[in-house]
Amino acid sequence: MTKAEGGAEVPPALRDVRVPPGVTVFDAASWNGIAIDSTCGGHGTCHKCRIRVTSDAATPITRHDARTFTAAQLADGWRLGCLLHATRDLAVEVPPLTTRPKAATVGIGRQVILRPALQKRYVELDEATLADQRTDLVRLTDAIDDLELTADLHVLRRLSTVLRAADFKVTAVILDEALIDVEPGDTTGVRYAIAFDLGTTTVVGTLLDVGTGTPLAVASTLNAQQPFGGDVITRISATMMDPEALGRLQRAAGSTLSSLAGEVCREAGVDPAHVYEVAVAGNATMTALALGIDPEPLGVAPFVMSAAQPPSVLASELGLSLHPRARAFLFPALGAYVGGDIVAGMLASGMDRDKRTRLFIDVGTNCEIVLSDGETILSTAAPAGPAFEGGAIRCGMRAADGAIEVIKVDPHAQGEDPAVTLQVIGEVEPRGLCGSGLVDAVAELVRVGLLDASGRLVPEEDAKGIAPALADRLARIGEERVFILHRPTPDAEAAECVYLSQRDVRELQFAKAAISTGWSLLLEELGLEHRDVQQVLLAGSFGSYLSPASAVRIGLVPQLPVLRIVAAGNVAGEGAKMALLSVRERAGALALLEEVTYVELSDRPDFNDAFVDQLGFQTP
Repeated sequence: MTKAEGGAEVPPALRDVRVPPGVTVFDAASWNGIAIDSTCGGHGTCHKCRIRVTSDAATPITRHDARTFTAAQLADGWRLGCLLHATRDLAVEVPPLTTRPKAATVGIGRQVILRPALQKRYVELDEATLADQRTDLVRLTDAIDDLELTADLHVLRRLSTVLRAADFKVTAVILDEALIDVEPGDTTGVRYAIAFDLGTTTVVGTLLDVGTGTPLAVASTLNAQQPFGGDVITRISATMMDPEALGRLQRAAGSTLSSLAGEVCREAGVDPAHVYEVAVAGNATMTALALGIDPEPLGVAPFVMSAAQPPSVLASELGLSLHPRARAFLFPALGAYVGGDIVAGMLASGMDRDKRTRLFIDVGTNCEIVLSDGETILSTAAPAGPAFEGGAIRCGMRAADGAIEVIKVDPHAQGEDPAVTLQVIGEVEPRGLCGSGLVDAVAELVRVGLLDASGRLVPEEDAKGIAPALADRLARIGEERVFILHRPTPDAEAAECVYLSQRDVRELQFAKAAISTGWSLLLEELGLEHRDVQQVLLAGSFGSYLSPASAVRIGLVPQLPVLRIVAAGNVAGEGAKMALLSVRERAGALALLEEVTYVELSDRPDFNDAFVDQLGFQTP
C-alpha cells in the first residue's frame, strides 16, 4: 500500500502488509495502522474511503462505486475501500488523510481566581541527627504543616535519595493534598498542565503554566479513532461487533492525546516530565473509550452510563508519557449524550451564573443543547447526524484545505461579477464542501428562491426567471438534481464538479430539524417563546465558523437578530483550562450535575410531530 503518512505535505511511504484473504482494503489498512478517510466506519454509506488500485488486473465495480466515481475515475482504478475485498495481491494507493482539520482552539471563557490543585513548596530542612530521628517523610510534612500530605510508594522510593543529594533543600510537588514527588532544589517556577478537548472528530490540547495561568502552546489534530467511524454510534457499534475493537479504540485515543502532548511540549520547550496534571473534556462515549470502559450501554436504550463522574486516574492510564504520577481529571457527564465536554462548556460560558435567557448549542453529529432562563437549566441531545462534519454529503469533506466554507450567490450578476463567490480554506482549488459551506449553500439558495419551502430545487424553467445568473448551474447526475458550486474547467461534467445535491439538502433538513426540535421543546418546557431568548451560544469548531445569518435563515437557531447569536468557540477546552487553574471551578463543574435537569427527547410523544414541523424552510 502507498500512503502519505500524517498528511499531504509528507512524501508517500511504501508499506507491504499481509492480511487474510477476503478482508476489505479498508479493514486491512486499519489493522495495519494506515488511516483511510471514513465517517461511517467502513459500512459503505459515507463514500469517503476512496482508494486507487494500481495493480494491472481489473477489480470489480460495485453499484456504490458507480455512484461515487466518474467513468474515467473507475477506469483509473478508483474504488471504495470498504467494498473492495482482498482476494489476491493488490497494489493500492491511499490518498493522504487530513490530520489537521480547521478547528477552534480557543473560546469564550471567564476570568478565574488562580488556585490550582497543583502546588509546589520549596523547603530547606534540618538534617537528621541522633537527637532528631524523625523519618524523612515526617520531616518534610512537618515543614508543610498547613496541609495533611499523603505520600505513595513512588515518593517513598525517591525521598531519601533526593533529600540527601540536594542537601535537604527540595521542592515538594503536591496535587490537592497528595505528595506526588520531591525534586532537588527550588523548582517552584516549573508547573505545567495540559487541557484536552477530546472531540469525536478533532482533539485540541493546550499547555498551561499553572503558576501564572498562561497558555504556552496549543495544537489540534484529527482523532485517531476516525477509521472506526465519524460518530459515536458507529464507534460503539464497532465494539459490539469486534471484541478487540475496544482495545484498539482506547489505544487510538491514547495515541492522539500523547501526540498532542508531545507537540505542545516541544513547541513551548517544556520537558513532559514537568507536566503534572491534565484535564480531559469529552463526551460520554469518548471518555469511556479513553478509559477502556465498554460503551455498549451508551448506545442502546435506556442509554446508561457506567458512572456520571469518572474516577481520577493517572495520566499514564490514558497513554500519556508525562510525570510518572501526573493525574488526569475527567469532566463529569449529565447523561449518555450530554457529556463532560458540555459540562466544561457550561462552566466556561457561565450558564449557571447568568440571569439572562440563554441557549447553548454545540452543533455536531450529536448536538447537545442547554437552555437557561436564569433560574432553571435544562439540557438535551438531538441526533443531528454527520452532515455538519461533511458526512453523507456527496461532495462533503472536513474543514481542511480545499473545503468551501463560505458561499455567497448573486442571482442577477452581470458582466464580470461572479454569480457564486466562494471562500475556500487554504485559498486553494475547491475540493469539496465542509459543514459551514453546506449551511451557507442551502441558506443562499433558499434566500434567492432556488430552494422552495419544502427544500426542493425548483424546476429549471422556473429558475431562469427567479435567478437568471444561476439557472445554468442546475444540472442532473443520473436522476438526481444538483446545483453546481464550482467547475474545475468550463466544460467539466457535473459529476466532476463540486456541487450541492438534492439529497444533500435533505440531509441538512433532517439535521437542522432534529436540532431545532430540541431547543423548541426545551423552550416549551420553560414556557418560553423564541423571542424570549436573549443570547444563543454556538459552541465547538463548527459553531465558530458558521454564519449566524445562515443559521437563522435555515431555522437551525431561533429567528433572532444576528447580534444575539455568538460564536462561542472551543468552550469545552476553555472549561478544561479553568479546571486546571482553579479547584473552585472544578467544584463548580461537579455542582452542575445537581443543577441541570436532563430532558430525554426520544420518549416524548410530541417529538415526531415537532420534528416534521421543523423540516421546512422559511422562504422570502
